[in-house]
Amino acid sequence: QLLLVESGGGSVQAGGSLRLSCVASRRTLSIYNMGWFRQAPGKGREFVAALSWTGSSPYYADSVKGRFTISRDNAQNTVYLQMNSLKSEDTAVYYCTAGRGSLVQDIGYEYWGRGTQVTVSS
Repeated sequence: QLLLVESGGGSVQAGGSLRLSCVASRRTLSIYNMGWFRQAPGKGREFVAALSWTGSSPYYADSVKGRFTISRDNAQNTVYLQMNSLKSEDTAVYYCTAGRGSLVQDIGYEYWGRGTQVTVSS
């Protein structure tokens, strides 16, 4: 079983920044794809960003390109999501996930964290 624990969420004004962290319970980053998804109130879960275990270029949803950056620290088994120029529509619960399937679809992931709340006020 792989445990993922997110942190770094909070409340921020529009235009501000937050950095989310996801710590894995064991070595994962060279084995699994790592992704971030989010779910806003009343909406379905949507893809945000992902890193392939192969080390290829990261993937981003169009809505966050140029504002969010996904990165990882293999030694710390940690994946980060740097979020800049935040907008009110970024308000959601953000989930860290690990898997071996599709990078941009939630069905491609096997393990999920419990999520961290991000609230952006305008």
